[in-house]
Amino acid sequence: MTTVAFLGTGTMGAPMARNLLAHGFAVRAWNRTRARADELAADGATVTDTPAEAADGADLLVTMLLDADATVAAGGAAAAALPAGTPWVQMATIGLEGLAKVAAVAGGTTLVDAPVLGTRAPAEQGTLTVLAAAPEEVRDRVRPVFDAVGGRTLWLGTDAARGDGTRVKLAANNWVLSLTNAVGESIALAEALGVDPHRFLEAIEGGAVDSPYAHLKGSAILDGDFTPAFTVDGARKDAGLIAEAAGELRLDVAEAVRARFTRAAAAGHGSQDMAAAYYASFRG
Repeated sequence: MTTVAFLGTGTMGAPMARNLLAHGFAVRAWNRTRARADELAADGATVTDTPAEAADGADLLVTMLLDADATVAAGGAAAAALPAGTPWVQMATIGLEGLAKVAAVAGGTTLVDAPVLGTRAPAEQGTLTVLAAAPEEVRDRVRPVFDAVGGRTLWLGTDAARGDGTRVKLAANNWVLSLTNAVGESIALAEALGVDPHRFLEAIEGGAVDSPYAHLKGSAILDGDFTPAFTVDGARKDAGLIAEAAGELRLDVAEAVRARFTRAAAAGHGSQDMAAAYYASFRG
């Protein structure tokens, strides 16, 4: 049985760890707030007090933590307890500068850049898209992990430190964050114009400009259901990573998207689903 040290059992990490358990992996779980990891004990996970304890005896390390700082701190401590060559599969969205920091503390582990595309529901269903960059010699070792948590794996290169998985994830996130805000703005505009916003979703349905995601987030807004699949705070963090990676490139829409998430968070919606960026449309 392959043993996985899994660090980070939040909204995304917990269902991913459960899918690993369901596929026959032994999971040694750690989370900064231990109560979040304790929930996995009933599924068969061994809950540990420290990242190093989780890594003790593990065949693979997986990190799914909030940001680069958390990944460097916890992942670095775990990596120091692993034998040389052990794959460190970094699956969170931490940006290019964050990935460089992780590479600097990876030690003798073999770094795998593998952020995932998807939110809570795909994580629960095991249908995430894994955007992976890894040396050829470790792909067979990490592929079963990807098959357990994802519906497909897109291999994007062999140099994990370059981070082609992260690069594609940032481009994809730019699209997702922009679309989320476009839906919210369009619903707010329909309301301001005095028409039923449901008619906006009906108007685009089935046409060339339709998107299942527009109906998913649009329905959440219209129902007032902001149960988080991915939070406003998380989206704001990712918007910052996109801006950081863009450098001198001018991304006008991305800058506006980041500002909207910032306003929504300041208005008290940070812990709600990112569809709550809808509230950034209103003054005051």
